[in-house]
Amino acid sequence: MMTLSVAHYGQEAQNRARAAETGLKTGVLEPGELNMITDVPGVKVGHYTLRDGDAVRTGVTAILPHSGNLFAEKVPASIYCFNGFGKLAGYLQVKELGNIETPVILTNTLNVGTAVDAVIRYSLRQKGNENVRSVNAVVGETNDGFLNDIRGQHVQAIHVEEAIRNASPGRVEEGNVGAGTGTTSMGFKAGIGTASRKTPPVGGVSYTVGVLVQSNFGRELILNGIPVSWEILNSIEKEEDGSCMIVIATDAPISSRNLERLARRSFTGMGRTTRFMSNSSGDFAIAFSTAYRIKHTGTVMADDMPLLLGNNAMDGLFQAVEEATQEAIYNSLFMAEEMEGRDGNRAEAIPLDKVIELLKRHNIYKTE
Repeated sequence: MMTLSVAHYGQEAQNRARAAETGLKTGVLEPGELNMITDVPGVKVGHYTLRDGDAVRTGVTAILPHSGNLFAEKVPASIYCFNGFGKLAGYLQVKELGNIETPVILTNTLNVGTAVDAVIRYSLRQKGNENVRSVNAVVGETNDGFLNDIRGQHVQAIHVEEAIRNASPGRVEEGNVGAGTGTTSMGFKAGIGTASRKTPPVGGVSYTVGVLVQSNFGRELILNGIPVSWEILNSIEKEEDGSCMIVIATDAPISSRNLERLARRSFTGMGRTTRFMSNSSGDFAIAFSTAYRIKHTGTVMADDMPLLLGNNAMDGLFQAVEEATQEAIYNSLFMAEEMEGRDGNRAEAIPLDKVIELLKRHNIYKTE
């Protein structure tokens, strides 16, 4: 029987540590209170984890920009495609109209269709949507077929809806959970990771940028310039050709055009974590702002439109998303447990004791 195994993964994660907890300092900006995407007010995250028998290692992660009716009150958004060997449902309409009208869902490659159908049904059932006849579900994926029986398409619509219902503010589970249950990165077990940064003040106001990643990419792990895969493994055992989904939230009042620029900059942070990203990697960044809402009806962008930040205010946001993306990817590895899955395939967890030794050896161990 497949179950929601949140408690199980919470217990496993006690033996792991987030990147900052190991003494790895990423960047210079201050993180939010939790150092998670939910530091952006209103944002919620939910998971549904499927782990059954010897071969089912998959799940769903849902990110909600706010708790209301997202179709009726959309959020400004944009999507940037770094490498298009992937399946991101809803991309074209977001690019055209500059908003998101559903929860953002992450899952595995062959269950994107299932998730789209589930999000549509969820949206149609919401109060006030009785006459809706078009829903643009945003669903991203990575391929977890190394550890998961992906051809079995085990994710069902009810699992997607459970992930949405489970969404909450506060601490976000990381590692082998939700859409990251069966993923690997750079020779190690990976999964879901998240981080956040506060921007330098802009007009006296500091904004928050939060990032959540589904890591499943890369060939060699780099930690703040240290070639970890070589120093720990003494080799690169296999080529990775997976993908990475990056979800970015901010409370900064910026346009969809500048949200696309923000999404684009996240790949600078991703690039700091590895030396190679392959032809067959599907890498997308989805960015949204919670600063204002766009009503489905009406002829103005928003009833209480804030003064949007201009281009000259973007530097701090760019730095924040670069640092948060880099650390979120590290957290996706550091919080993941080793796992055995389909056909006896095994992904080892990155050995944190050896990581700490490396940090000390290279004089980048932070003790504060």
